[in-house]
Order: sequence, then C-alpha cells, then structure tokens
Amino acid sequence: MSDISSLEKPLEEHSSRAAASSAADGKSAAGGLFQDTSSEERASGGERGNILSQYSEAQVMQMGRNYASKHNLDPELFGRAAVLARTPDAYEDMEILTAEEKAGLHKEATKKWHVPSKLFQVIALGSMAAAVQGMDESVINGANLFYPSRLGLKGLKNEDLLEGLVNGAPYLCASCIACWLSDACNKRMGRKWTIFWTCFISAVTCIWQGFVNNWWHLFIARFFLGFGIGIKSATVPAYAAECTPKHIRGALVMLWQFFTAVGIMFGYVASLAFYYVPSRGIGDGLNWRLMLGSAAIPAIIVLFQIPFVPESPRWLMGKDRHEEAFDSLKKLRHEEIAAARDCFYQYVLLNEEASYKDTPTWRRLIEMFTVRRNRNGAIGAWIVMFMQQFCGINVIAYYSSSIFVKSSFSEVSAMLASWGFGMINFTFAIPAFYTIDTFGRRNLLLTTFPLMAIFLLWAGFGFFISPDKRSARVGVITSGIYLFSCVYSSGEGPVPFTYSAEAFPCTFVI
Repeated sequence: MSDISSLEKPLEEHSSRAAASSAADGKSAAGGLFQDTSSEERASGGERGNILSQYSEAQVMQMGRNYASKHNLDPELFGRAAVLARTPDAYEDMEILTAEEKAGLHKEATKKWHVPSKLFQVIALGSMAAAVQGMDESVINGANLFYPSRLGLKGLKNEDLLEGLVNGAPYLCASCIACWLSDACNKRMGRKWTIFWTCFISAVTCIWQGFVNNWWHLFIARFFLGFGIGIKSATVPAYAAECTPKHIRGALVMLWQFFTAVGIMFGYVASLAFYYVPSRGIGDGLNWRLMLGSAAIPAIIVLFQIPFVPESPRWLMGKDRHEEAFDSLKKLRHEEIAAARDCFYQYVLLNEEASYKDTPTWRRLIEMFTVRRNRNGAIGAWIVMFMQQFCGINVIAYYSSSIFVKSSFSEVSAMLASWGFGMINFTFAIPAFYTIDTFGRRNLLLTTFPLMAIFLLWAGFGFFISPDKRSARVGVITSGIYLFSCVYSSGEGPVPFTYSAEAFPCTFVI
C-alpha cells in the first residue's frame, strides 16, 4: 500500500519535473506529486481532467487529513473536502456530506451569482480598479483639444510625434518598466496591497497632471502614471481569478474589461463636464487640467475599499500561510465545505506546478521559454494581448475627439460622438458575460477579428470622401468607428485578460 502522506513530501525542482513530464509519454502530471502511489492503487471515477481522479476516495480522504494535520486545520473537514474536490459535481450522492452542505453546494451550482458579500466586495474592488484604468486612458481624449496649444507643443518640429509621445507615456513606462515589476511587487506585497499602491500612484499622478506647466512636465507625470497602469493591469485579473469559484471565474475576470470600458465612458463624460469651465485666471486653461485630474476619483475610492477585502488565498498559500488562506476562502464561499474543497485543491495544484516553492524570478523567466507548455501559454497570451493594444482601439480611445473634429464635427459634437463611442464600448461588453463562458474564448476571437478589420477599414476609407460631402463623410467614419467598437467590446476587448489569467501554469501566475 502506498504512503498517502507523500502529499507532504518535498517537491523536486520544477524544471526537472517539467522536463521529466515532457519526456514521460502518457504519464499523469500528478505522478510527480504522489510519487509513492502505484498504478494498481489508482482508482477511476473522478472528474475528468481532475488530478485527484486517479486516486481512490479513501486515498484522497487521507490526503486531505494529512494536509489539514500539517497546517493546523480540521482533518475531518478536509478529509471530506478532499473527496468533494475529487468529484465536485457528485455531491448529491456523497454520504459523507450533511443535508445542509448538500443544499449549499446545490445552490452554489445552480445559482451562479449567489455569492457572499465579501466576494461582492472583491468584485466591486476589481470593477473600480478597472474604471481607474479606463479613465486614465480616456480623459486625455478631451484634453487633446487644448493642452498641445496651451503647453507650447503647437509649432514645434514633429509636434504630432511629441503629442503622441505625451499621450502614450503611461504605456511606454508600463511596457518597458512597470509590467516587469509586477512579479516582484506581487511576491513582496501580495495582491491587494499591490492594487492599493498602484491606485495610489494613479491618484497622485492624475492630480499631478493638473498642475503641469509645460509639455515635457506633462510627459513626466504621465510616464509615472504608467507604474500604476502597468502593475495594476497584471494584478487585478489574477486577484479576481484566484478569489472566485470556477463556474463564474470567466465572467468575473471579464469584469476588468467591462469596467475599463465603463471608465473610458466616464472619462468622456468628464471631458464634456469640464469643457466649458472658464480659465479663472489660469492663463493656459483650467478645463483640460480638471479633465486629467478627474481620473484620480475612482483611484481614491479603491484606496478606501482595499482594507475591507481578503487577500488572495492562492497567494497566501504560496507563502505557506494555509490557515489564513482557508480563512480567506471561508469569507469568499457560503459553505465551509466549499472553502475547504477549494483550499485543498488549490494546494494540490500548487504542488503540481511547484509554485509552492519559492522559485526565483529569473528561473521562472527561463522556464517560460524552455518548457513547452509554459512557452505555448506565453505565446497565446502575448498574441491576444498584443493584438488588443494594436488592433486600433487605443487610437480611437485617445484620439476619437480629434478624429471627429477632422471629419467635420465641431469640438463639442466631437466630444459627444466620443461619449457615444464610450457608451457603445461598455454596452456591447455586456453580452460577453454570457458568451465568454459558453461560446468560448477562441471562438469569440475567430469571429470578431475579421469583423474588426472590415469596420476599421470602413472608417479609415471614409476620410477619402470629400469634405464637401459632409453628411456622407461623417456617416461613414462614425458608423465605422461605432461598429468596430461593437465588435471589439464583445471579443478582443474582454478575452485577453481572462485568457492570460488562465493560460499559464500556476508557477507563472505571480
């Protein structure tokens, strides 16, 4: 008989195990975790694709007890929870569960949005953090009509390039520096405090933008805004994925893109709200300063939300803080048995991926390219993320007011048209809550990418229409932009963040 306590044995180096698993044809990935269990003792009947399915109910129950005993948890509870983790959909037939537990699990399975208040707080936090991201992007749209002339950009050589440099400064910082710091920040501070400090940076830099006195000063302020944007965008989807049960995980991670779209829309609202604000003695204008500074409002709201949400249970487990991880899950699940189930299974997955060990960052970066499954996940995530930024949506988000002005709109009409784009962007993200978990991530991308290309060409070729034919020119350009936004918001908008949060083994989910 195998030694079931092998669950607690130290793991081999992840890279060695990964290489061995690649070389071992047909062997289960769990073989590296439960090394002493012979093939004769492994039982069928578990959930397909579940690591625990190759072990009998008695074996899995003992594994749960061993885990609980080692980490000062309830062995009886975790023994039953381990059996539930092996076949989570078969709870109705499990005699080891009480009637109350079965009723709670049934409600969890059939009423997807019946979630605890703490999970709603996590959802609200992630939503507001995404709105910060959206407003950071779109408030520059209205300010573009004012600050280039007020801060001395107009008339300079390569003024368009310099304006683009100022507008894109946050993403220059995010791509070159900030995103690469996400791993270190998350490992040191945890998910929720990383979100706190990145929102603090966003709030400070947004206010800073309202006090600049020349274009390069604005560039510096916006460059530092990138530290808030880059790290936060990598952290919030992971935090949401680690806190939510699997049956609503796709939809909740998708909230990031949905509320980014909401934030973009409110950025346009802020631009309209402050358009007519007089200078009040400020020579280079007050309205565009208020537009840029208004993005600090949702960031400040997030700062007050952070103390009231639990830390990511997965991150706590990675720090060997299992009691705290279980306490966190109890706040995020209605039933204690469900919290124990998810706690035990997360631990099993962490062991399997070897992220339970404190693997150095440099080693994980190397393994991202040398281990095939890591490389495949990285390539897929990079493609969808790159195309999200490169598909044209940022040109519209940053410059739609300028585009509409050049297509014969007045400034106010152009800003209203931009607000319409923002409304469409978040309205058409709503269907993705359903389609992302039913139609599938890949199918959404395959359907929407060709349509996005068609509508972007439609809008672009509209500029070849003579300005004398104002109605036709305005109609073609506006309809192309709006239709592009409809399709983007249902596909390439929400999918990349969810896909990236799911594509990597746990070792590479920070």
